[in-house]
Amino acid sequence: MTSISKGSSEFQQSLVDAVAKRFGSAVLNTNQFRGDQWLLISAASLPDILTYLRDTTEFQMNFLSDIVGVDMLGRSQPRFEIIYNLYSMFNFNRVFLKVAVDEGQPIPSATAVFPGADFPEREIYDMFGVKFTGHPDLTRILMPDDWVGHPLRKDFPLGGEEIEFTQDTHGPSTSEEQQPYPGSSFFGITGSSEREE
Repeated sequence: MTSISKGSSEFQQSLVDAVAKRFGSAVLNTNQFRGDQWLLISAASLPDILTYLRDTTEFQMNFLSDIVGVDMLGRSQPRFEIIYNLYSMFNFNRVFLKVAVDEGQPIPSATAVFPGADFPEREIYDMFGVKFTGHPDLTRILMPDDWVGHPLRKDFPLGGEEIEFTQDTHGPSTSEEQQPYPGSSFFGITGSSEREE
C-alpha cells in the first residue's frame, strides 16, 4: 500500500471518485474547503458508505471522531444537517460525511458500523429531536427525561430566570433594558460598563 500524506488532495479525490463510482446517486454533492473533503450523501446510504470507508484498504477510515447536528432553520431545506467526522489512523486523512434530513425524518444509526456513535447520536436526539433508526438505546442523555422540547433547535424558546447581579441589574434575557453579560461589555472590552449614547 502506498502512503499518501496528510490532507493529500490526491487521497481526497480518490476517495470521492471511489464513493461516487460505487454509490452513484447516493452522493448528492462534494465540496473541498480549507483542505477538508465534504460529501453530502443520502440518509439511506449512510451505513453502507460508512462501512465501505471503514473496510476498504485504500481508505481505512477507522475512527469516528464525532457526529454533530446543525439546525439550518430559515437558511436551507432540509432543516437539519448531521455531520460525521471520519479519520484514518493509518494514512492520517479526514473526511466529513453530511446527511440532510427534514424535521421528523429518521436517519439510520451508525452504531452498527461504529459502536462509538451511541452517545453522539443520543446527544443529537436530545438536543435537536432527530431520530436514529436502529439505535440500541435512543433516550435523552443530557436533559431530564421529562424535559419538553429540544434545546439546540433554533425555534426553542429563549427564557431564563431573573438573576440579580451585584450592580442591581438583571440578566440580559429577562430585563427590559439590554445589559452586558457579567465580565464583558457591548464593546468587547472586559470591565468597561460605559455605554455610548
